[in-house]
Amino acid sequence: MILLRSSLFFLFLILNTILIAGVGTLIGWVIPRKNIHILDNTWSRLNLWALSAICNLDYRITGLDNLPDESFILFAKHQSAWETIALISLIPGPKAWVLKRELLYVPFFGWVMWHFKPIAIDRKSGRKAVDQIIEQGRERLEDGINIIVFPEGTRVAPGSRKRYGIGGALLAEKTAHPVVPVAHNAGVFWRRRDIRKYPGTIDVAIGPEITTDGLSAAEINAQAEEWIESTVEKMPQQK
Repeated sequence: MILLRSSLFFLFLILNTILIAGVGTLIGWVIPRKNIHILDNTWSRLNLWALSAICNLDYRITGLDNLPDESFILFAKHQSAWETIALISLIPGPKAWVLKRELLYVPFFGWVMWHFKPIAIDRKSGRKAVDQIIEQGRERLEDGINIIVFPEGTRVAPGSRKRYGIGGALLAEKTAHPVVPVAHNAGVFWRRRDIRKYPGTIDVAIGPEITTDGLSAAEINAQAEEWIESTVEKMPQQK
């Protein structure tokens, strides 16, 4: 039954992505910049609803009152595809993602992403990618757009962790914009490289903002990592 429900959701996800992204690709050029995020928020909410209705997979979120009034850099744990869907609508305001460049060439999904001004990097380019994050990230923040970063760079199985990359922390150091850490246990219910979505409730916790003025990138990363990883450890690790 779990596999059937998960397959039905996957089909629903593909169809609504083609529809919304297809329309967005065509009309995104004429939608005012302040309204463009209606598209991705609609897509996110629709799929969160479908996960609940089809797979009995819901979520609960705490800490929304920790979000600062100014634009910020969000550091999120990366365990699953769930957070790439959910954070779009759970975090208010316009958002730009730091993502690998290849995603922009995925049919429909990648095509519409161009309209949201992501920071699309070549992860093999080393320092050049970091410079790009700093340059384009500064522009987005000055325009009032929040930046979403997965500092581990790739999905990590529950109970595991990877070294936090320096790009997002350097952006925070250079701009003095606050960092907001986000922890969750989505990977317990929707594993990486697995179509199955297990029923339950995903916990999402938004931590207190990290004031970055006067901190080095290493110090920013250390504070964010400590809060995220220690908070994830306290969350349920069983379905």
